[in-house]
Amino acid sequence: MTTVEAKIALGRLRYDARVTATPGQRVVLGVAGIALATMIVLAILGHPAGLLVVVALVTALYLADLLFCAWLVTGSARDERPAVTVTARTDWPLYTVLCPMYRETAVMDQLVKAMTALDYPADRLEVLLLLEEDDTETVAFVRAMTLPATFRVVIVPDSQPKTKPKACNHGLTVARGDYVVIFDAEDVPEPDQLKKAVSAFDQLSPRVACLQAPLNFYNPRQNVLTRLFTAEYSLWFDLMLRGLQRLGGPIPLGGTSNHFRAGVLRGLGGWDPYNVTEDADLGIRLYRQGFRTGMLDSTTYEEANPRVRNWIRQRSRWIKGYLQTLLVHTRGGWDLRRTRDPHFLTFLLVIGGKVLVNYLNPLMWAATIAYFAFRAAIGERIEQFYPAWVFYPAVFTLAVGNLLFVYTFLLGSARRGNHDLIKYGLLSPFYWLLMSVAALKGLGQLILRPHYWEKTVHGLHLEQETVR
Repeated sequence: MTTVEAKIALGRLRYDARVTATPGQRVVLGVAGIALATMIVLAILGHPAGLLVVVALVTALYLADLLFCAWLVTGSARDERPAVTVTARTDWPLYTVLCPMYRETAVMDQLVKAMTALDYPADRLEVLLLLEEDDTETVAFVRAMTLPATFRVVIVPDSQPKTKPKACNHGLTVARGDYVVIFDAEDVPEPDQLKKAVSAFDQLSPRVACLQAPLNFYNPRQNVLTRLFTAEYSLWFDLMLRGLQRLGGPIPLGGTSNHFRAGVLRGLGGWDPYNVTEDADLGIRLYRQGFRTGMLDSTTYEEANPRVRNWIRQRSRWIKGYLQTLLVHTRGGWDLRRTRDPHFLTFLLVIGGKVLVNYLNPLMWAATIAYFAFRAAIGERIEQFYPAWVFYPAVFTLAVGNLLFVYTFLLGSARRGNHDLIKYGLLSPFYWLLMSVAALKGLGQLILRPHYWEKTVHGLHLEQETVR
């Protein structure tokens, strides 16, 4: 066993999301819930001290999130995107493309065209279509197609959990490539992405085990929701993740266009089949094992979800997976006492803080509106939770924080050159409200159906094209 193999063997799944919360975590959450309920009751009875501490902690979270996001975004906005020079070579390594699919006949033709358009030597490329055994419609549809020689159909045995990471793990067992990338069924990557990835890996340290290509959409103007979704993706992939790369912290991967060194990926044990955001979890595991993720100068375009219900289904699954990832990586410890790793706090802010604010936002908005609407009746009660040392930071986060987050929505669109979408950033508070709705659904599913993969319907952009 080589030194690298020995190192990555340590990264095999020691903890996974099979168990939602350990007994210890349940005790902590239960005690916290009881304590919060007690504080609320005491505050109603005229003893606000305990709830004042909670309000102060919430204000501190908002302030920390504001400063952290401002630092990431402003730093990324100043930096020029690093361009990758494609290496002039004839000995391109074997590259495996994993395409996990379930009930995706609507976009199958589009996927085949997108994969065929990849500018990579055909004899050094294998595209594995990972089809579920019980998805007989898609299997029959693909069998009837005339696929290029680079394509291979792999049937994933019908078993639980029925998730995308389980399918990817099955594909990894038969993959022959030196590098592995995932593309979703509706993805259209830029044709030179694989060559750029190989060239970037050649130029980077072996510690960089993964490259994340930024994601964006090919239907950004389908309706208001897709415009806001596009602004969010532009902010997240073009500014936030690049900021995390500059920081050297853990990067929660997107669900597609992750390029891996195959040996490292196998050494890490592949994906957690029980985590419904296996990508975010894997990004954290890579970091914890000493590897790093870089951002690739190439974009993959996919479908922006144009329907509110479908969007909530998708977003609730993402939030549920972030909660799973938070629970998994806090139960096993971060070795913080041994390494003094400051990026444990980065992890908590990016994975935990981003989810938690979705639950806090409606409460804080309701309290603010109630204060101004019914100040004569309840104003004094609310004011008792905001002494000067809490009030001024709270006002700062309310005013500056909301302005900053709206501005970053605008900045993400400007960064992509989507100047006609900038004005829609002003509707971002309504988008955040939708996130809170999805967060509540995700929390309910975490408790009742933690491993259920709620299918996102793809191909909805084709309906608009048909109308045209």
